[in-house]
Parts: sequence; structure tokens; C-alpha cells
Amino acid sequence: MTEPKPATCAIGIDFGTTNSVIASTRDDGTTALVEFAAPGAPSDVFRSALCFWQDHAIRGGLGHEAGPWAIAEFLDFPQGSRFLQSFKSLAANSLFETASLFEKRLRFEDLGQIFLGHLLEHAGDALADLPDRIVVGRPVRYVGAQPDPALARARYDAMFALLGRPVHYVYEPMGAAYGFASRLDDPATLLVADFGGGTSDFSIVRVAERGAARRCAPLGSAGIGIAGDTFDYRIMDHLVLPLLGKGGTYRSFDKILEIPAGHYVDFGDWSRLALMRNRRTLNELAQLQRSATDPEAIARMVAVIEGELGHALYEAVGQVKRTLSTETQASFAFDTPALAIEAEVSRSDFEGWIERDLQRIDQTVDTALNQAGLAADDIDHVFVTGGSSLIPAVRRLFEQRFGEGRIAQGDELTSIAHGLGLMAADPDLADWVIKDEGQQ
Repeated sequence: MTEPKPATCAIGIDFGTTNSVIASTRDDGTTALVEFAAPGAPSDVFRSALCFWQDHAIRGGLGHEAGPWAIAEFLDFPQGSRFLQSFKSLAANSLFETASLFEKRLRFEDLGQIFLGHLLEHAGDALADLPDRIVVGRPVRYVGAQPDPALARARYDAMFALLGRPVHYVYEPMGAAYGFASRLDDPATLLVADFGGGTSDFSIVRVAERGAARRCAPLGSAGIGIAGDTFDYRIMDHLVLPLLGKGGTYRSFDKILEIPAGHYVDFGDWSRLALMRNRRTLNELAQLQRSATDPEAIARMVAVIEGELGHALYEAVGQVKRTLSTETQASFAFDTPALAIEAEVSRSDFEGWIERDLQRIDQTVDTALNQAGLAADDIDHVFVTGGSSLIPAVRRLFEQRFGEGRIAQGDELTSIAHGLGLMAADPDLADWVIKDEGQQ
């Protein structure tokens, strides 16, 4: 007879800009990642995306899906759908009120509850009975020029009210710090650098010896709205868009003028490219193609829009970034029946494109150290996590400051959720909970 699994006593939720992950801690102290159903195979990483379409056969007339299912729906029917990704980035934006989706206007918390509903649905029995102790991570600094953390907190509260349980918020890198600290036996000062899709966050924790009454104490945190999405766009902007005419010229009477950059704004988000497939935009591009000094480049841009190739194009960009994490040279190769383009790029090219971003990230590490009242020499361990932590220039930034021997890396997509799950079961959870949401 199979022994029943211990009941879940706590869960940690990493609601990420690009991906979301949940970890559950059982009564026996073991922690495991929750698996979600997906079109291919089950996965413990769930894409933070939504797709909407009109469906008058259901109540409200608006169908929707989330995660990898949302991507599948959008790719099957892009013209009849509205796709939202990285919507977490809107949480602290006071200018955002509602998203217009066909005849509906949905607030951030509406989008969030729809996303959570599908997240729970695709988790199946694993989250059928939610525990009373739930911890949710939040960025140290939200995305945006003037983010409003109090507004984000109110929106998060409304979103997670769907769970029907009290929710505690902690800084995302603190979750990763807590998980890493569980591996240590001796006292140490730990810096965690978390590189997500929308933000890069840093937290410093003092770890006491194993068995101490209070094992971990948070010392300081800082964050910035530069991360994986930014690095992807640098490749798109510098490598791909020039092949589609950006930076080129066109003739206007007897003058040669630069093609307006506004034609390429929607290339910052592949899902927005579907909105460009309308008669007015395509007519404007046809006129631009006739007057362009390189009409073939504009033809390639039109092919991307007409062929609904935005998602595939960004997948190719992401592959370039991943290749440059292990190789010094990469080939950008995009080959479809409607469009074939290719280009070579070196790691040094990419590092030049993100150099200013890395400088701002480095300054944010200074902010975290200053808040903790520490210098780089006071840090015993540096744990770098998140997808973009695999970029050699990112890792090198920390090796130069702290020394290669102090750097640890791993569990890039799941370390935060794992630590949040452990933290949720900690009797001293209150020590980690964010007290003042008015501060960034």
C-alpha cells in the first residue's frame, strides 16, 4: 500500500515577468516544485502570459487562456486574439488603468485573477487545497520610470484575493537567499543577484550558524528595471531591425531622409506585431517601400507583419542570446517560407550593446551594499540566479567585484520559488515580510 504524502503546509509563489513558479512545503519539511500541464509535457515553469478571444458561447463573451496554452492559442489564431505578456510590468504604473480587450476593459487585478485561475487549474490536484501560509515574491523595484509601489501592492492584494487566504509579500531575491542559506552550515553574509525578465534585484542576508534560533536576517535590497527583456531587445534593435530597414533612408521629393523610428516601436514586443497587420499600416509601409533606398529591407519588414512572424523572430533572438552565453560567436538564422534572413554576431558585439545596462546594474549593487552598510569584501557568498545570470558579461561583473571563488550559480528559473516555499513554513516569517510598501 502506498504511503500518503504529507499534507502541504505552505506555498511560495514566484509571479514573474516572464515565467511563474510555485513551490510547496509539506508537513515533513520537504519542498517540491508544482508541475503544470502544458501542450507538450508537464513543466514546473509556467509562462506569465494571457490570450483573449471573443466567444459568445460562454458567459461574458470573452474566452481566455494562460501560460503555454495562451501562446498556442495566439499562434493558432493571431488575428482573432489579443495576447498579453509581461503584464506584471504594469503593476506599479499609475498611467495604466485598463486593457481594452474586444468589448471588455480589464484592470490589472482582473488580468491577474484570470491568470491565477488558469495557473491553479493547470496545477491540478497539486493545488486543489491551498494552505493558510502563502508567500508571494515581489520585485525590489518595479519596472517603470516612476513606479508606485503602494499602487502595486493594492493591485497585488486584489489579484491574490482570488486565493481566499492571507498572502505575505517578500522581496524576490530574499526568497533565493533563504533557499541558498539552507545549504550553508557556517555563519556568512550572502548577496543574491536575481536577473528576471523585467527587473534585476539584489538582496543581502546575514546567515547564522545552523541551529541558531534565528537563522537568517535581511540587511538590504535594491533593484532596477533592466533584465532579460532588455537584453533581448538590444539584439533585436542592433542586429535584426537594421535588416528590416531601421536606420535606412527614403526619398521625399529631392531630399533623402531617415526612415522614422516610430515604424519599429512595436517590435519591442512580438505580440504587438499582430496589431500592425491592418490596412492602414500596411498601406503606409507599401508607400515607404516604394520610396525607400533599400526597398528589399522594407519588404522583409512587411513579411514579418503579414506572416505573423513576431513570436518566431523573438525565439530566434533568444537563441542568439543563449548561444552567446556559451560561445563567442553566434549565427542569427531565421528561415521561413515567407522570409529568410541571417546575420553573424559576436559576443563582444552583444556585450557592447548592453554595456550601459550593465553599468546601471553595477550601480544598483552599490545601492544594496550601501543600504546594508557593507563593502564588497564583507560578502562571503554571491548567488546569481535568473535566466540572464548565464550571460558571461553579467557573471564577470560579479567576479570582478567579489572574486570568482565567492560566486555560486544554479536553478536559474526556480530558485526564488523554492526559497519562498521554505520561507512560508518558517515560524519567523514575519521577519521577512515587507513592512512599508511606500518605499522603493
